[in-house]
Amino acid sequence: MYEQEIKKLQEIIDDSSRIVFFGGAGVSTESNIPDFRSADGLYQQNYKYSPEQIVSHSFFMSNTEGFYEFYKDKMMFLDAKPNAAHRKLAELEEKGKLTAVITQNIDGLHQMAGSRNVLELHGSIHRNYCRKCGEFYEAYYVKSSEGVPRCKCGGIIKPDVVLYEEGLDSGIMQKSILAISEADTLIIGGTSLVVYPAAGFIDYFRGKHLVVINKSATAREVGAELSIAAPIGEILGQIRV
Repeated sequence: MYEQEIKKLQEIIDDSSRIVFFGGAGVSTESNIPDFRSADGLYQQNYKYSPEQIVSHSFFMSNTEGFYEFYKDKMMFLDAKPNAAHRKLAELEEKGKLTAVITQNIDGLHQMAGSRNVLELHGSIHRNYCRKCGEFYEAYYVKSSEGVPRCKCGGIIKPDVVLYEEGLDSGIMQKSILAISEADTLIIGGTSLVVYPAAGFIDYFRGKHLVVINKSATAREVGAELSIAAPIGEILGQIRV
């Protein structure tokens, strides 16, 4: 299955020397981390508040306990392991063919797989800081704390993730746009291209090959040379580097 698509993808990768990968939640679903927008994603489940409300800045400020109840249960998967997609991207970077991974995910699985140049648009569950004194805390401390995690100074700890109503880090945005603009191949994977401004970054691509690998149709037509409607780990896992 997908033999022709994988053959074409192999040809594109063989022809490339500056690949950039732009990925979303679908990259981690094969590591058993649920996404938000698929048929069985978090947006389809019933909560007192919508997930979009809960992971917003205003909800964090007004109902910190409610935020953390959802966040620890539905967004912190500390036992998750990298899948074939994460591992293949790390291998492509190690071989000098991939220059950057730009991810909307906050799970840290790309780094766990060995990728070094990872641009995290939405932050990471693995970085947490006291809002009062700035002390750093690891994810396990937050996950294992009862109720709202607090610093030894008494301050409330906030994860270094971009919540709704918060802006993206300007430095990460600039690096992402530069990487895409300098790429000869852009592979978009596991994202529905719904979330802006991140989805708009691909407009800066001026390279030769544009590939989309996503189980469902993307929210916008990007004029890809190759589109594969399949789990991304299943596809990338068959690529030779």
